[in-house]
Amino acid sequence: MSQEIIDAVHEIERDKGIEEGALVAALEDALLAAYKKTPGASRHATVVMDDLGEFRVFSIELPPDIEERLLDEARERKLEELERLEEETGERQHTLISDDDLEIDWSDVPEDQIRREDVTPDGFGRIAAQTAKQVILQRIREEERRMMYDEYIDRVSEVVTGIVQQAGDRNNVLVDLGKVEALLPRSEQVDGERYEQGSRIKAVITEVRSGTKGPQVILSRRDPELIKTLFELEVPEIADGLVEIRGVAREPGYRSKIAVESHAQGVDPVGACVGPRGSRVRMVVSELRGEKIDIIPWNPEPARFVAKALSPARVREVYLDDEGKEATVVVPDDQLALAIGKEGMNARLAARLTGWKIDIQSDTEFAQAEAAISFGGSGGELEDVSGRCSAILTNGKRCPNAALPGSRYCGVAAHQALALTDQDDEEPIVTESEPELEAAADVAPPEAESVGPDSLPEPEPEPEVDEVDSEAPADAAATHGPSATAIAEAEGEVDLDTVTPAPQTAPPEKFPDGIPIELEEAESEA
Repeated sequence: MSQEIIDAVHEIERDKGIEEGALVAALEDALLAAYKKTPGASRHATVVMDDLGEFRVFSIELPPDIEERLLDEARERKLEELERLEEETGERQHTLISDDDLEIDWSDVPEDQIRREDVTPDGFGRIAAQTAKQVILQRIREEERRMMYDEYIDRVSEVVTGIVQQAGDRNNVLVDLGKVEALLPRSEQVDGERYEQGSRIKAVITEVRSGTKGPQVILSRRDPELIKTLFELEVPEIADGLVEIRGVAREPGYRSKIAVESHAQGVDPVGACVGPRGSRVRMVVSELRGEKIDIIPWNPEPARFVAKALSPARVREVYLDDEGKEATVVVPDDQLALAIGKEGMNARLAARLTGWKIDIQSDTEFAQAEAAISFGGSGGELEDVSGRCSAILTNGKRCPNAALPGSRYCGVAAHQALALTDQDDEEPIVTESEPELEAAADVAPPEAESVGPDSLPEPEPEPEVDEVDSEAPADAAATHGPSATAIAEAEGEVDLDTVTPAPQTAPPEKFPDGIPIELEEAESEA
């Protein structure tokens, strides 16, 4: 091979951006493989380019012990490679390893132990010329594929514009991006969209795969990044950094919600995205084939952000549970269906945009739930188990924040002060000794309302009576007073079963004056 061809090889390397000497090294490897196919080829050989630009073949002879060691090392490397392939593919490799196919690395062998000999066959220049043409074309194609892969792998999540080349197969749509054909699979297409051949579409690069025919670019029309990029193209404030898109929640083909924030005083983020008479947002909706978009101002306060995220529905109150990151939203009765949306889409998008789990209730439902919580106890002092702060705001409504653990109030300083006030207002329990209470009772005048069994003096002990074996009431009564016969004689033979004794007044020494009592007659009980 002449020096002119070598110069042409180096020029191709510079024009195509191939690394310096890559084509020459590829030529040497290809010529070595061609030499080993010739009859009588040496077992170990190498191909190098001399000073004249010609390729020469040199045989390599090693000492037997060193050659055996190098063969063992090469055999181990080959086995490790096969084991790695088995792990990656999950299939057992049935490859026979031959010593002639092993690549021996003699770079570490001292030069004084290696014997080289020029064994360049006749007509090797013609073989080199044919091989050079094939290798150069192959390496150029490989390098172009590598450069294209490196270009698109850095553009993942970027929005590109392409022309639909093939749309007959609904499952896969081919899009021409200029240098490469991209694939829009069925899973990344939007329901209801039709892609006509020759039409221009915008899509997001989601993945780049390396293939034998070049890089394969996968596009998506469902990615939320598409909405962000479209607004960046239409809204100069977003491109300049004055307005930032903080979040995107999307149901492809139906509805999307974006949260925007302004970083410059006097710039309305919602108005900037809407544009004059809605011209900017109208262009984005047109590119998305009629998909509805809600533009929401971002707010650092979760309660206000959740309320705005449920637009166009009007929200009355929002109660937050910071620990579980749950929000209970109260809306008017006529706004409940609008807040939930068709098949729950509005509530689902709001939860995805804010990152809070949202429970939507109407005024009636919330009032019933509050009543059930407040009056659900049975007996005793009712305890509030709603977990909300017990402070009452100036508008007469209860504080929407969650109470701190072990407290009835939230972390607001004014509400924590109420907690201290509640503790101070509690009446202390005063204990007094019993003699002092008795002395106070003796001095106090007697009152009819306070007279009762507890205020009566202890009765005198009754005389002990022998127990009677009979358990009849008449026998028991006979042991405590005169007999029935004596009473009948004194009363003039009166039948005890038909006469009811009149009330009598207790003796003054036994009971207080003025308190009538009735004596129980044992005989009547019998």
